[in-house]
Amino acid sequence: MAQGKVFADESYYTNRELSWLLFNERVLSEARDKQLPLFERLKFLSITASNLDEFFMVRVASLKDMVNAGYKKRDIAGMTATEQLVRVNEKTHQLVNQQYNTYNRSLLPQLAANGLRIITHHEDLTREEAAYVDSYFTDSAYPVLTPMAVDSSRPFPLIRNKSLNLGALMTKKNGDGEMEFATVQVPSVLSRLVEIPSEEGRRLILLEEVIERNIHKLFLNYDIVCTYPFRIMRNADLTIEEEEAEDLLQEIEKQLKKRQWGQVIRLEVEEGIDSRLLRLIREELAIPKEDIYAISGPLDLTFLMKLYGVEGFDHLKEHSYLPPQTVPELPEDADVFAKIREGDILMHHPYQSFEPVVRFIRQAARDPEVLAIKQTLYRVSGNSPIIAALEQAAENGKQVSVLVELKARFDEENNIVWARKLEKAGCHVIYGLVGLKTHSKITLVVRREENGIRRYVHLGTGNYNDSTAKLYTDVGYFTCSEMIGEDATAVFNMLSGYSEPRSWNRLSLAPYWLKDRFIHLIAREKAHAESGRPARIIAKMNALCDKDVIKALYEASAAGVKIDLIIRGICCLRVGIEGVSENITVRSLVGNFLEHARIFYFENDGKPEYYCASADWMPRNLERRVEILFPIEKPALQEKLKNILDCQLRDSVKAQVLQPDGTYVKVDKRGKEVFNAQLTFCKEAKAAAKEKAGTVHKRVFIPKMHHDQSEKTERNEGK
Repeated sequence: MAQGKVFADESYYTNRELSWLLFNERVLSEARDKQLPLFERLKFLSITASNLDEFFMVRVASLKDMVNAGYKKRDIAGMTATEQLVRVNEKTHQLVNQQYNTYNRSLLPQLAANGLRIITHHEDLTREEAAYVDSYFTDSAYPVLTPMAVDSSRPFPLIRNKSLNLGALMTKKNGDGEMEFATVQVPSVLSRLVEIPSEEGRRLILLEEVIERNIHKLFLNYDIVCTYPFRIMRNADLTIEEEEAEDLLQEIEKQLKKRQWGQVIRLEVEEGIDSRLLRLIREELAIPKEDIYAISGPLDLTFLMKLYGVEGFDHLKEHSYLPPQTVPELPEDADVFAKIREGDILMHHPYQSFEPVVRFIRQAARDPEVLAIKQTLYRVSGNSPIIAALEQAAENGKQVSVLVELKARFDEENNIVWARKLEKAGCHVIYGLVGLKTHSKITLVVRREENGIRRYVHLGTGNYNDSTAKLYTDVGYFTCSEMIGEDATAVFNMLSGYSEPRSWNRLSLAPYWLKDRFIHLIAREKAHAESGRPARIIAKMNALCDKDVIKALYEASAAGVKIDLIIRGICCLRVGIEGVSENITVRSLVGNFLEHARIFYFENDGKPEYYCASADWMPRNLERRVEILFPIEKPALQEKLKNILDCQLRDSVKAQVLQPDGTYVKVDKRGKEVFNAQLTFCKEAKAAAKEKAGTVHKRVFIPKMHHDQSEKTERNEGK
């Protein structure tokens, strides 16, 4: 057996950023999958572009900051920040080439074959189409455009982060021929897709092509030499001195404005751009050659998500996945508190509806017996019914305490708006803790009942966001367990008053002892295996890159523990290392829904333990965030979690398996059943809802001489 010190070998680990790029390649593979409906492929290609933007604004920006600061410390895989940047640039250029090969060679021809043509160059317009486009420019685009010339009196303008722009070189009419630069931002207030009337199928042109065709109308005294689109990405990672900030909300507002001025870290230009124009843009933005991406197609492929919404092409979309189903234990109009008192409830979103969570808070807001509502909010939807319910609760005189995490990346502005709205309604609002992000998902409702005070708790693996709850797979849990209720109270007392209890009943919290708890559970399986007792670990999460956890997994594997990991994104662990990770498998599922639940199973010598959490196995989650791990102890609910894990381990359609060389390959279907876990969950949720509805329906009409109150309630709700 390998010794503990060997597990620190850098060759046993994969660099985090390169692993993330592999994840985005897996998303891209869905766009390249000819078995998928065409419009679903467009959607996945759009997601790869959106993912890459955020990766540059945060992760690449962070590496550049390290280089600029002279930071020399090596990462988990032994790479310096400089070395990582070189490899990331190399891999990203390859990924971008794959994106545009997919777009140009596969998707565009397929769209045209199905009656939807995207005109890629305005020179390809017919005379009639050109007349329509010119008219559209005059009537719709021209009034909102702001042409910006650059000369001695007009400095180079601010180019906004992620904005699409047209750069032009021009000369004055009847002038000395001196070249001048001008730019115009493609307005985001207008649709980027402009439909051209046609009797031969549907024809679309991109807005930047419309503007480029008519750009001479913006500079009437000039001759246009050339015009090309360009786009930049800026460092969007906020630097907040929380210890020194008197008002965290105001400090974050101030930092948000600086995002538009952050260092330029990527420049995208159209392939074939005039070298003089490129040189001028490069010099003004001070960007090195390796950070320039020459694009063979339209910049910013996120417009494909809008294309997905074009009407008339439903036959090219996926319809196998069902909408969220009713949670059997919580039928519509049921008393949520009464149902939770009957027993703990586990929900699997988005296969089961998120509506009961919203109803839980709404009912609490209106119930005269509810004394207090306490909740953590990380990301919420644009028109959040949960925010509205919390406002109503405060207006109804309830004690409402809400921790709104202002540091939730790219949701800072939304959360500032919500925080102010809640404060105005009379809620007690906490803006997170100094130095930590509060990423836990917990709601506590304190209710006065006949037998005294009872605490109802909701815990989840995903955000309190009714919109993303239709797209992200997560687990939600309702309980009125006295022990968990006590722990929930302790959580909120800690968040609002820095009061940490001496002991906890069921919940484990980061950054305090959650990491130690995970390592203890892994070590326990190792001890069972060494003693010849049943030992196994199944863990599902978004990312694994904590070195201490990986070392613990290696030690358990070396001791003979079978470990199955289901990891959607980053995985810094390597499989198949002799004497180290031969007993570990890693698979990633990229499907119709975004896998987001964190579920953990430990065999424990035939006495299995199941946990759910808000945390991944990452240093940021385990050391720099407030996270919660909660046990699922009822056997019936444990079976539901085991079914989720078993189905994902059986998946032969969407799963890709990590290989010893660090690549991922699709499951070999030869001789195996075709099994799609996400589709199976849809069918199971529908069957469970239908079965429960049938049971309730039958109970309405079966005459009985005696009924207890709960049965009467159920019959009335069934009607």
